[in-house]
Amino acid sequence: MDMETKITTIRLLEMKKNGEKIAMLTGYDYGMARLLNEAGIDVILVGDSMGMVKLGYDSTLPVTLEDILYHCKSVRRANTNALLVADMPFMSYEIKPEEAVANAGSLVKWGGVQAVKIEGGVEILPAIKAIIAAKMPVMGHLGLTPQAINQMGGYKVQGRSSEAAEKLLAAAKALEQAGVFSIVLECIPEGLAREITAALSIPTIGIGAGRYCDGQVLVLDDMLGLYSERNPRFVKLYLDLRPRILEALRQYRKEVKEGSFPADEHSYK
Repeated sequence: MDMETKITTIRLLEMKKNGEKIAMLTGYDYGMARLLNEAGIDVILVGDSMGMVKLGYDSTLPVTLEDILYHCKSVRRANTNALLVADMPFMSYEIKPEEAVANAGSLVKWGGVQAVKIEGGVEILPAIKAIIAAKMPVMGHLGLTPQAINQMGGYKVQGRSSEAAEKLLAAAKALEQAGVFSIVLECIPEGLAREITAALSIPTIGIGAGRYCDGQVLVLDDMLGLYSERNPRFVKLYLDLRPRILEALRQYRKEVKEGSFPADEHSYK
């Protein structure tokens, strides 16, 4: 690991100050983490989105701390330069601050991450403050918070009314004051994201929050076309891998069935 190029929480603050955009993606396994590092991605998030794109759940809610920890260990082994952040899964930080500290500590100590991400606003400040006091960096997450999907009534854009926008801005300021080093802003109007970004000295990372955040994050499987044939509006399909993978799999099956694979060049003498 090159310590001069290793991305840290301090480096992200410098990037905001210098106007350098932050590129962040999710990662769940060793092979993809190697590619993310080779591509120069600044931040890798071991996200609870794994519940939907890797584990087959219909939401992030069933994801456990053990699930996150398992995937953190895999990504850590390949990570050389990116800042490695882990999602705190549902019910791993809400009950009491002491439990939140213990769970975050497991992800840092055994999972090898440099920071944890927690969804929510002022209601989870005690947990955030306790984790930071225990010397572990915290990334905030406001707007559409998928762990609160039942309370929100679905995956809907947040902060559209003036009252809701003011509440989100106040929450962002409260999170900064509590000591988070950055905040993910998910599915909020572009103008509100711009206002929040300008009001904070810490970087904002947008997902469905428009062009004016200090950085952007996407779910890796979404932007590669692996997870769904119908992505949210904010997802750009950088590579449509699903049909190409299907084509390769079907070709393999065909060649095995007809006996043309393996050929002479694939056999030992």
